[in-house]
Amino acid sequence: MKKIYIVGAGPGDPDLITVKGLHMLQTADVVMYTDSLVNEDLIAKAKPDAEVIRTAGMHLEEMVAVMVDRVNAGKVVARMHTGDPAMYGAIMEQVALLKKEGISYEVIPGVSSVFAAAAAIGAELTIPDLTQTLILTRAEGRTPVPEFEKLRDLASHHCTIALFLSATLTKKIVKELQNAGWADDTPVAVIQRASWPDQKIVRTTLVELDEAMRVNGIRKHAMILAGWALDPNIHDKDEYRSKLYDATFTHGFRKGVKTSD
Repeated sequence: MKKIYIVGAGPGDPDLITVKGLHMLQTADVVMYTDSLVNEDLIAKAKPDAEVIRTAGMHLEEMVAVMVDRVNAGKVVARMHTGDPAMYGAIMEQVALLKKEGISYEVIPGVSSVFAAAAAIGAELTIPDLTQTLILTRAEGRTPVPEFEKLRDLASHHCTIALFLSATLTKKIVKELQNAGWADDTPVAVIQRASWPDQKIVRTTLVELDEAMRVNGIRKHAMILAGWALDPNIHDKDEYRSKLYDATFTHGFRKGVKTSD
């Protein structure tokens, strides 16, 4: 059956692509990518005779028409998506139209910007006895969110929250988290263009978030990470150490050692 390849291009750094994703990029006859988001240095790794198509100015039907045309011509098509296609990749609407044309697809995962952002600040987003949950979401703007996914309701869990596509909605974010009982001094990290050469990192608190974004001129291409796991001093607090490496903890590969009183 005819198919296209949907490839996670990673967050920006051209080295942050999977081996499989790079192989597909380097062997595809046709490479389609959103030129406003995917690094040109990565696309330059395509084979010399590949047809490279920029899609930032195309609407859905235009993109799919090109895919269908090239696949029907016997070409191997790689559709490069920023980050990981599963997160806000809008791939299902492409797939729906491709299926109507008898074309299937294979997804090759990529490094999401949320994990590139966490790496940029050296953060672990799940800290034992503090939070074991990470919520990936977005603030409600022009694109609505379902009724049971309002930010205030999600924030009521008081776990780590990663906010995609929300850099212009910081006033709303602050209000929703405060209404969920979050303290004003809750740590927040904003990473703009994570892993790119011009990456910018801003550490702030919930109550100061909007002003910090304004002062730093950040209004797009930013990941907002919020919660006490973002405390830069969390590593120094013994009460939040995991049991995985605790000498007294027994698991399938190691017997715990009792400590003397």
